Amino acid sequence: MDTMAILKKFTPEKDNMLNILHAVQDNNPQNYLTTEDIKLVASYLNTTYSAVYGVVKYYSMFSVKPRGKYVIRVCKSPVCHMMSTKTIIDEIKNNIGIGIGETSADLLFTLESSECLGHCAKAPVMMINDKVFKELDSVKIKNIFQSIKMNEQNK
Repeated sequence: MDTMAILKKFTPEKDNMLNILHAVQDNNPQNYLTTEDIKLVASYLNTTYSAVYGVVKYYSMFSVKPRGKYVIRVCKSPVCHMMSTKTIIDEIKNNIGIGIGETSADLLFTLESSECLGHCAKAPVMMINDKVFKELDSVKIKNIFQSIKMNEQNK
């Protein structure tokens, strides 16, 4: 579906900007918003490019750079930090070979940090696309990435 078709699903009100941006980004196989997408959203909402771009840059869920099929967000809130976020990030690096802010060469994974994923009672936490993984440890992380890699090989 092209960006204009997505825009037409929403009334052209600025209150819809976040939902529009999510829909447009989710439609892109590389999980990001292009300059053209941002211009179309601005025009549709009768606002400036910089107003939309400012929203995109403010929220960590949006990206203006291509990302992998699986966007991994590791919580770095104080609670998750106390529960060994650094160890979790190291374990993820061991399993997929990339660090924070990087995308794997096969464009399968992008690793990002997030301020809070809202599951402090079950820390440490990460989110892969829309799915939250709680109470992480080395074994859980290894199993999660083995499962994803197996599913990708079977496609």
